[in-house]
Amino acid sequence: MRRRLLLLVLLAGCSGLDSQPLDPAQSQADFLSRRLDDPGLITYLEAHRTPKPAAWNLEALTLAAFYYHPDLDIARARLLGARGAQISAGAVPNPTVNVDLEKVMGATAPGVSPWVYGFNLQMPFDFLWKRGYRIDEARARIEGSRLELGEVAWEVRRRLRAAMLDDFLVRREVELRQVELNVRTELSAVAARLLAAGESSRLEADRARTELAGARIALEEAKGRSGAFRAALASAIGVSTRAIEGISFEWPGIESVPEEAELSLPSIQKVGLLNRLDVRRGLAEYAAAEAALGSELMKRYPDVTLGPGYLFDQGDKKFTIGLAISLPIFNQNGGPIAEAEARRKEAGARFLAIQARAIGQFEQAFARYRSSRNQLVALKEASEAVGRRLDGVRRAVELGEADRVTLLGIQLERAVVETGRFEALRRSQEALGSLEDALQRPIAGDFPIPESVGRPLSPAKENR
Repeated sequence: MRRRLLLLVLLAGCSGLDSQPLDPAQSQADFLSRRLDDPGLITYLEAHRTPKPAAWNLEALTLAAFYYHPDLDIARARLLGARGAQISAGAVPNPTVNVDLEKVMGATAPGVSPWVYGFNLQMPFDFLWKRGYRIDEARARIEGSRLELGEVAWEVRRRLRAAMLDDFLVRREVELRQVELNVRTELSAVAARLLAAGESSRLEADRARTELAGARIALEEAKGRSGAFRAALASAIGVSTRAIEGISFEWPGIESVPEEAELSLPSIQKVGLLNRLDVRRGLAEYAAAEAALGSELMKRYPDVTLGPGYLFDQGDKKFTIGLAISLPIFNQNGGPIAEAEARRKEAGARFLAIQARAIGQFEQAFARYRSSRNQLVALKEASEAVGRRLDGVRRAVELGEADRVTLLGIQLERAVVETGRFEALRRSQEALGSLEDALQRPIAGDFPIPESVGRPLSPAKENR
């Protein structure tokens, strides 16, 4: 009975490996089966107070990327590892059992057993004032891993925003290129009729055909980029291109870029330096390095091990107790302490470098945004002016005071101005995105770190 009890005690903490082999074919099938109408994704959206939209916007697509994108799974796994390290740091060391057995080979007294056997426990005292530094270091590294997850999430959101901007604007560009093509087609036909009537030169007709060919090439080139941008958008979400076929996207405030008066460089720098994820992670890494230094400093003090035991010595029963104390005589952990001090200095220097780099990014992004927004305002005014001229010419044509060629010319001018305006809008939105990247948060609203996982990490886990 005692032997069985001892065996159970020894095996109580043992467990087998929970095998989860990877299956490339299954993971590929899982990726290709992802959809934006997946029930798990819809539940994930509802858990974040975002019901499934009729037309997907940036906020909803960001949550879909948080649900699907594999980069976040890697960062979440690192966070789980850091939390596991905290358990290790706070764990009390297990005692060690030593068993001794010997036999006296010489003559012994009658009735006295020649065997000498016994056991003792080695119980190390891991004082809390030593273990506390390890716990503090583990907690700081958990915070650092959590903020690293936030940085990965922001990078996912940044790529998604850029891909969505490209996809949205190139569709507008296709519409504008189609309008230009229609106008140039009619102008070329008019030039051909005038040439046939002898009222125009062949040079004018050839130039109209050349411009028509250029417009047709520009339209096809825009359509080609549209397909590439749609694939980039799917990749930014973490799904295949097939998953977003037939899905409508919207960006209601794409032309409502904030005015310069709504943003100021000092306020942006203040918010950014207090909230930037990499700045906060630098502080957490410094705290971890300082706790690690404290842990190394505590190793200069002796470790104590208590060893109570039992001994059966040729018929005599003896209880023993031992005490072991490490003596820091030949070294006092000087090398590891020096290394820990150097790592703390490195963490402090890295934090200052991150802070300085952030300040430079704020200034560059703000200057770029101010310039691009001024260009957008100027082109918007030019577009409105051309629109007013187009209305006037259209009325003149209706009254017979202007011909069709004049109307086509002003329509072509408006298409060119609109194309330039959308390029300015692209630059403004890209600059606004750079400004948000410098802040590592949206201009309007907060950016929570997506720690929760709504999707199984592997098919093996899903089938269990």
